[in-house]
Amino acid sequence: MSNKISVIGAGTMGSGIAQVAASNSCQVTIVDSFPQALESSQSKLKSILNRLVEKGKMNEDKTQHILANINWTSETEEIADSDLVIEAIVENLEIKQKLFSQMESLVSEDCILATNTSSLSVAGIASACNNQTRIVGIHFFNPVPLMKLVEVIPTEKTDERLVKEVKSILEGWGKTVVTAKDTPGFIVNRVARPFYGEALKIFEDGIADFATIDWAMKEFGGFRMGPFELMDYIGNDINYSATKAVYDGTNHDPRYKPSPTQRKMMDEGLLGRKSGKGYFDYSESAVNPEPKKNEKLGREIFNRILVMLINAAADALNGSIATREDIDIAMTTGVNYPKGLLKWADDIGLNIPLSQLKELHSQYGDDRYIASPLLIKKVSENSTFYS
Repeated sequence: MSNKISVIGAGTMGSGIAQVAASNSCQVTIVDSFPQALESSQSKLKSILNRLVEKGKMNEDKTQHILANINWTSETEEIADSDLVIEAIVENLEIKQKLFSQMESLVSEDCILATNTSSLSVAGIASACNNQTRIVGIHFFNPVPLMKLVEVIPTEKTDERLVKEVKSILEGWGKTVVTAKDTPGFIVNRVARPFYGEALKIFEDGIADFATIDWAMKEFGGFRMGPFELMDYIGNDINYSATKAVYDGTNHDPRYKPSPTQRKMMDEGLLGRKSGKGYFDYSESAVNPEPKKNEKLGREIFNRILVMLINAAADALNGSIATREDIDIAMTTGVNYPKGLLKWADDIGLNIPLSQLKELHSQYGDDRYIASPLLIKKVSENSTFYS
């Protein structure tokens, strides 16, 4: 079992990963070249732990135990005796490659090197190293201490025994682990694109406003948050970047085409909660519009977005990005969907999403509505995803 963990990057993700590892009695080193980032990480972690004590969710001894397990440093050389190093720095391929080359020269041959990238090719990052068998993607979700899901992404060169070891470590930390192919967006960031993209298309087509679309998805789909609430929570800059990464990485597949509305929001600094305004206004005196609670319209919105999500999940399965079980677990655990999309499709009948996709393609002439070959095949065979 790996007890010495290093995390490169003291931002929100890196600090969250360190907190989880330290909470599970690992000796953790957080490395960041910016002293202010290290100070901020330490200060924020102390505040988080103090709040947990105040709420009665953690005792003082546990707090001190976690803090004693973490060492904050600006010296990358201190990762030398690590069993596992997790990189959580800026999403830039060249910068990550340079870091991995440096890390490889510092650690032992048995040390596992992992990237927390959410959008870059793990193999592309690994290409900077001589021994690519020990490199793997470990994609956590924010906030790391609260979100159970972790996507593990091996490359074609990753040692299978290492993948099992990594999954064992993460499960020991209380995480729900799924395995994903090294493709743009992995599972969650790929399959979830239509939740945002089709909602934006519905708005751009003048069918409904932000509040009504959000209401429809919560009222008829049982989603905890609507697409626009969630984009404001994530940050429109982050969400747009994720969409663009998947779009670029899939040779501009029209299903993942970034929305001009979201690009405009990003360019104008309307990033959501963190900027005080996005699709909704978060200032104290703000009065946001009420949804138009029309049941027929609401069900049409929900059904349209749902079939696009099902199609994306079917396409992920068709591309062997993950197993059907892991796709459904990823979407329910990683983004809190009320039901796994492939199971959902089976429950409503596969002919329904296929028929609606054909109608949308006929109506708009847009290739974003082309049905997955696997969905077509399943309907023609009168079978299901879980049969």
